[in-house]
Amino acid sequence: MPFFILGISHLTAPVAVRERMSFNPEQIPPSLGAIAGLPGVREALILSTCNRTEIYAELEGEGPAALAAWLAAERSADDPSVRERFYTHEGDTALRHLFRVACGLDSQILGEPQILGQIKQAYELARASDTAGNCLHRLFQFAFAVAKQVRTDTHIGENPVSVAYAAVRLARQVFSRFEPLTVLLIGAGETIELAARHLHEQGARRMVIANRTVSRARELAEQFQAYAIGLDEIPAHLGEADIVIASTGSSEPILHRRDVETAFRGRKHRPMLIVDIAVPRDVAEDVAGMEDVYLFTIDDLHKVVEENLQSRRIAANEAEEMIGLQVARFNEQQRGLDAVPAIRALREHAASLREQTLEQARQRLAHGEPPEQVLRFLADTLSNRLMHAPTAQLRQAAHEGREQTIRDIHALFGLESKDKDEDGDG
Repeated sequence: MPFFILGISHLTAPVAVRERMSFNPEQIPPSLGAIAGLPGVREALILSTCNRTEIYAELEGEGPAALAAWLAAERSADDPSVRERFYTHEGDTALRHLFRVACGLDSQILGEPQILGQIKQAYELARASDTAGNCLHRLFQFAFAVAKQVRTDTHIGENPVSVAYAAVRLARQVFSRFEPLTVLLIGAGETIELAARHLHEQGARRMVIANRTVSRARELAEQFQAYAIGLDEIPAHLGEADIVIASTGSSEPILHRRDVETAFRGRKHRPMLIVDIAVPRDVAEDVAGMEDVYLFTIDDLHKVVEENLQSRRIAANEAEEMIGLQVARFNEQQRGLDAVPAIRALREHAASLREQTLEQARQRLAHGEPPEQVLRFLADTLSNRLMHAPTAQLRQAAHEGREQTIRDIHALFGLESKDKDEDGDG
C-alpha cells in the first residue's frame, strides 16, 4: 500500500478534542512500538503538536483499519463524533499533505517555520525507535528539502503575521538597535511573552515586566533576565522606557497622559514608542497627541499583519505550484529506485554467465585450441546464453498472442519495430 496518513488537526477539531489526541515526547516511543506491532504496519512516525496529531506510515493489507482502531482506543476516541474528525490521505495526496505541512501551508499561522523543526524532531524519535525505515527516511528527507526550497525561493516566511512580532518589527522601524534601549512590557500573557522573546532575540537586554500579579511577572522575567514589578510601580520606571508594549485584560486604561508627561520630564526629548495591543485599550487615547511619543494601537498592527498575510498568500500560491512539481519528482525518483533490484539481479546474472563462459574459454586455450577459434566460441556462447531467456519469452509471448510483451521487449532492447508497412510510400 502507498504512503498513508491518519490525523486530526485544527482544521477538523477544536482544542478540547486535539488535547485528548495529543502525545507528549515521552509517550511517543512506546506508542510507536505499539503501532509497529499492528497488522499491516511496516513503518510509522507520530507528529504531535498543539495543532495536530498525525501518524505517517507505510502500510499494507489491513493496516489502515488497524491504525485507526488503535488511535481511537489509545486516546479514548471511540466516540463517533471524534472519529468523524479523523482524516486520511494516501499516495500522492499524502505526499502533498506532508509537503504542505512541512512548508507551513497547513498551519494556523500561514507559513510559520516552527512546524518544520517539530517534524524533524518527530522523525528523529521514529528513527531512534526503529519504526522509520528506508521508506520514511527517503520521504522525510525529501520533505525537508522541499521545505528548504520553498523558504528559499518564496517570501512565505519573511513578513510577520503575529501581532507580537508585528509590534517588534514596528519598534525596529523607530529604533535601529535594541541593545541600548529599555523596554517596558505591561502584562504577562501569551502576547507579551511572544513580544519579549522576539525582543530578546533581536538584542534587547534591559526589559521590565509589569503585571497585576507580580509572581507571574517574575516567572516570565526569569526567562529573559528581566526585572519584574507590579502595575503600581510603572510610574517609577516609565521615564526609563524607550519602548512600551502593553497587553493586559484591564477594562480601564493603565497609562494616562499625565503619567507619560511626568515620565518625559527627564527624557530630554528622547522619543518613546508605545504599542497598545490591548482591547479595551491600556493607553489613554489622548497620549497620541504628545510630542516625541509614537503611539500605535491594535488596529495599526492589524493593518500590518493583514498586508503581510496577503504577501504570504501570494507566496503560498507559488509554494503550492512548487509542491505539485515536487510530488511528481519524488514519484519519479521512487520509480527509479523500484528498478534497482531488477538492475542488480540482471547485472549479477550477466556477470555469472560471463565468468562461466570465460572459464570455459581459458580451458580451451589451455588445451591448445587456436585463439581465433576460442574467441569465436566465447562470443557465440556468451551471446546465446544472454539471449536464451529473452528469446524463450518472445516465443512464448508470440505463441500466446501477447503483443504488448513483444512490444515491451523491443523497447527494452532498443530494437527497431518489425511491423512497419512493407509497401512504404508507394
